[in-house]
Amino acid sequence: MIPFLDLNRLNRPYKERFLARLDDLVERRAFVLGNLVERFEKKWADYTGASHAVGVSNGSDALFLILEAYKLTGRLREGDRILVPANTYIATILPVVRAGLVPVAAEPDPQTLNLPARAIEQHTDIRAVIAVHLYGRLAVDEQVLDICRRRNILLIEDAAQAHGARGSAGKAGNLGDAAAWSFYPTKNLGALGDGGAVTTNDTEIARLIKILRNYGQEEKYNSRYTGLNARLDALQAAFLEEKLKDLDELNERRIRIARRYAENINNAQVQIPLPVFDGSHVYHQFVILTKHRNALQQSLKQHGIQTLVHYPVPPHRQAALAGFLHGDFPVTERIHREILSLPVDPYLSADEQNRIIEAVNAFKP
Repeated sequence: MIPFLDLNRLNRPYKERFLARLDDLVERRAFVLGNLVERFEKKWADYTGASHAVGVSNGSDALFLILEAYKLTGRLREGDRILVPANTYIATILPVVRAGLVPVAAEPDPQTLNLPARAIEQHTDIRAVIAVHLYGRLAVDEQVLDICRRRNILLIEDAAQAHGARGSAGKAGNLGDAAAWSFYPTKNLGALGDGGAVTTNDTEIARLIKILRNYGQEEKYNSRYTGLNARLDALQAAFLEEKLKDLDELNERRIRIARRYAENINNAQVQIPLPVFDGSHVYHQFVILTKHRNALQQSLKQHGIQTLVHYPVPPHRQAALAGFLHGDFPVTERIHREILSLPVDPYLSADEQNRIIEAVNAFKP
């Protein structure tokens, strides 16, 4: 069986380094925040090109803390409308609702599956845009930046799937006003548990998020704001620091695998969203579209190939968001009905890649 993502194979090269970092942590006894978190924050800020990085508990909390910080500065107020892609994962939208803001969903571009600039132009009553770099493809370009600057709209990146992606406008995490990151174990840069971060060039936003992530305390036992416990674990920070050293190389492997798929998959029943191999898409997922998804998924399983669906239920069909998202979303409905993710594990062998390509090409509904 070719697994969708072999986490053992992915993390095995780090085992000795992880154990050494664990021993170091036990000796330091700095289990919460402290030097290890600060070191990773500095390295992650340097890597993304942002002035500040703040380690937090997970990607969803990262988004929520960004929104809460902008409410404290007055840039956002409860009830403000926030534009989101209709086809994103629900984790993008739940923090908007949790922050007392109103999510406004817009259809993606069917070629890139990302929120297009024209969707921002069409919505005249929004105060912020959450641009989701879905599946690892940058969703922010010069046109998006121009619209947001011209209309004084906050541009928040959901960069949870785009570690290391870079384009003509800059690098993921340093394109908008602030960016939310997830280090969930399956991400291109994944921890061995939950973890997240915020990157920004806004010193005040970084300061507020550091306070909000720690019970709203400016000093111990003195909570100025209604914050939460949303700190990045020091051990996960140490593991992430080790894995960051190899991120670019592993992204390159993903891009090479994606290129092989795009150039060699040839089946009239399968559509590949517009492929790019210039680093602006780091292929957290390699997705295809087919009207025969269930049959293709079953066929690949019979060939010993595991696939996943990202995502089977669109946000506007989720019970948790009933009453929050309004409108018809035919493009989104089709995407969620037809999408299928193929393995793009950076450690896939050439033989495994060939088997996947051959099995997709051999499929007949």
